[in-house]
Amino acid sequence: MTQPEFTVYRERLLALRATLQGDMTQMEDNALNKNHSKTTRMPTDMAELGSDNFDQEVTLSLLGNENDALDQVEAAIERIEDGRYGQCEECGTKIPKPRLEAIPYAALCVHCASQREEGRWT
Repeated sequence: MTQPEFTVYRERLLALRATLQGDMTQMEDNALNKNHSKTTRMPTDMAELGSDNFDQEVTLSLLGNENDALDQVEAAIERIEDGRYGQCEECGTKIPKPRLEAIPYAALCVHCASQREEGRWT
């Protein structure tokens, strides 16, 4: 991979990191009801309380997923800095550019990623 290509992917990853961080901040605010300070109220019945708790749990679950994605983006930025970006961390083969275009933080080639998803390695 050429230096200009590394630069393009690095810029994409930095933009993705900024987006994820913004999304996470907004979700944290929503989960902790910081944005609802004007409308703070007590639920009128148990069903409403259950619904509020469910919404908060879903938001916290999504926040966990976003945090995992952010970790993967950070790791990809480190791989660019180390010169390892675009190589499969498992088998060492080159990750195809279309895969990196679709998933710029991909650390595995398609074969190794599918093996991991299936829970087996060759």
